[in-house]
Amino acid sequence: MFDGLEQINALVVGASQGIGLGFVKQLLSQPQVSTLYATYRQPQTAPHLMALAAGSDRLKLLQIDVTQENQIVAGIQQIQQHTRQLHWVINCVGILHEDSLHPEKALRQVDPEQLLRYFQVNSLPTVLLAKHLLPLLKHSDRSLFAAISAKIGSIGDNRLGGWYGYRASKAALNMLMKTAAIEYSRKSPQTILTVLHPGTTDTKLSQPFQQNVAPEKLFTVDRTVTQLIEVMRQLSPADSGEFFSWDGSRLPW
Repeated sequence: MFDGLEQINALVVGASQGIGLGFVKQLLSQPQVSTLYATYRQPQTAPHLMALAAGSDRLKLLQIDVTQENQIVAGIQQIQQHTRQLHWVINCVGILHEDSLHPEKALRQVDPEQLLRYFQVNSLPTVLLAKHLLPLLKHSDRSLFAAISAKIGSIGDNRLGGWYGYRASKAALNMLMKTAAIEYSRKSPQTILTVLHPGTTDTKLSQPFQQNVAPEKLFTVDRTVTQLIEVMRQLSPADSGEFFSWDGSRLPW
């Protein structure tokens, strides 16, 4: 993906912690990345990100709640004041549990408000980003827009059931990106859209569910990000709209 490009402008959405923060660290280590934009929602949850920004003039922070379209628009307008094009965009925003929100084990636990919360965070931001980022991604260089999904959002691979809201919201994310990829192929054919399964990563999101994960299958953030960057580097426009695992294999819808 970086071949032939002297300078890269990138955007990491949801960069305050976990995989998003890992992407920021690794992209900052790449000399080709001239400007890196990173979003966070609340200052109190982003101390490490802010410390990185204080030590690098290449890292520009944007406070955005990506569940709010007006904030996405305002953030992209800020980027456009300084940058004419983006080459990599990675959306790492996602939710599995918070406060009283937990994955459902049975139908009796399905709650409409909790379902809406899953879709609000896991599904809608990516399609809104695709909607408003098109002018920054549409240029003569190859560009990439990736969203972190999850294998558990695969309908074809669902053999265990449960986790209704999380599964459905990730499946919706996959469909939204697949559909957006078709439109982008007409309007911005040099842009690759993809959804990625990172594997089980040692983050706050997965902590309550790590006891059943074999040690060799629980990845550090650094390993996850390294693997995903390698997958993204190998993608071509023919791969746009596809669903890939951390090892580069294609996943069923």
